[in-house]
Amino acid sequence: MKIQFSRNISLCLFFLLGFLAIGGCKKSSTPVVSVIIPTVNTTSVILNLTATTAQSGGIIISTGNGTITGNGVVYSSTNKTPTLSDSKTTDSVSHAGTGYTTFTSSITGLSPGTTYYIRAYAVNSAGVGYGGITSFTTSATLGSVIATVTTYAGGTAQGFMDGSAAGALFNNPEGVTVDKQGNLFVSDSFNDLIREVSNTGTVSTIAGNQTLGYQDGPAASAEFYAPNGQAFDSKGNLYVADFGNNIIRKITPAGVVSTFAGTGIAGYRNGAATSANLTSSADSLSMFNNPQGVCVDASDNVYVADRGNNVIREILTTGRTKTIAGNKVKGFIDATDEAAFFNNPTGVAVDSKGNVYVTDQGNSSLRMVSSAGVVTTLVGNPVQTTLLNYPSAITIDALGNLYIVDESGRIFEFTTAKVLYLLAGKLNTAGFTNGVGSVALFNNPQGICIDANNNIYVADQFNNCIRKITITTTTNGSQPPN
Repeated sequence: MKIQFSRNISLCLFFLLGFLAIGGCKKSSTPVVSVIIPTVNTTSVILNLTATTAQSGGIIISTGNGTITGNGVVYSSTNKTPTLSDSKTTDSVSHAGTGYTTFTSSITGLSPGTTYYIRAYAVNSAGVGYGGITSFTTSATLGSVIATVTTYAGGTAQGFMDGSAAGALFNNPEGVTVDKQGNLFVSDSFNDLIREVSNTGTVSTIAGNQTLGYQDGPAASAEFYAPNGQAFDSKGNLYVADFGNNIIRKITPAGVVSTFAGTGIAGYRNGAATSANLTSSADSLSMFNNPQGVCVDASDNVYVADRGNNVIREILTTGRTKTIAGNKVKGFIDATDEAAFFNNPTGVAVDSKGNVYVTDQGNSSLRMVSSAGVVTTLVGNPVQTTLLNYPSAITIDALGNLYIVDESGRIFEFTTAKVLYLLAGKLNTAGFTNGVGSVALFNNPQGICIDANNNIYVADQFNNCIRKITITTTTNGSQPPN
């Protein structure tokens, strides 16, 4: 009996130990995921700054394997490293798992004429993650920036007609620029024409004959293929990015059209701008691939957003073309010269110091190429596409403030103080409405320019017209019009 009893106990212990061993193996095969502090980036610019309000935000790069239970921005006028103990916004964006989440924080109750330090934050069960610190100074008097949109020339009807600005017809206008006298020039892309809207309100055709093609010579017989960005030099010559022909055209004040750079064949090559600049039998003409934006500096060097090649080019006054940033491969990397990466750059503007600003459309960002060739990102990125959403063109005023148009239907000002103002339009809301601010609607706006009186003109492509924006500001305490 005792032997049998002992045997039964031994068997029970054997099976129990086996069960524990199996259970232990199963338990150890399940990895333990630890929660760490989330990773957050602070939005690099301040939006819509007034004397008492501002907008900022951030990007939650990583949730730290946990659930985000709170996020926003912290800010202080006295603590240069603000924390949750200081003033904060609570944006209540809950996000679990992987992937980026962007958020915008509206800040109110600020003091006029005061410097604030700000950074984004996100909270999970492991703690608080903070982004980098940035600062801004509220205006002493500025209440609101008011942008009023009207129709300057054309209407929603597609066609071709010269005459009064109100009765003129355009067909998908894409590029605009203005001369010293306040006359506006338009790349009427689908009509393959260059048009002028005089400062007295009369529309005329100055180059092209409505025939898609490639022909130099007198303006009336010249041919273009979907002309786009435009810019004047100091002598009154007009440069046009002839998008479909892969060349840069030049129109003299006398009305003669010539090829300024490129061969008419899509490609990527630096070298002589024209055959007159060839220096030897081994020398080659420069080549472009769907150039879209152009600008000219004070020395009459021409800069090109070579969209199809993902590079920024410079055509020197010596007649040579060179690449100043980018390397043909699509990407998003800040670096120097050809180590930088762009993704379909569309517009360029140059300031008095030789810095070139680029609307990098595929990356939904504003980039800068310094005079030393260093590329930095000023606004936006491929993730935070609500900040800039496929920007298509850029221009600059006499003070160095930038004006940007994006294809989602918005017009922005980026000031020298690195504040981004939404002037007009609404994100991803196409339409044709005049009015103030977000009441105004555009439909795939493309080109933008500004005159000496700070009036802004926009080529509203799918509305087949040119819009005009006038800007006023209210003082602190006053209210903008409805």
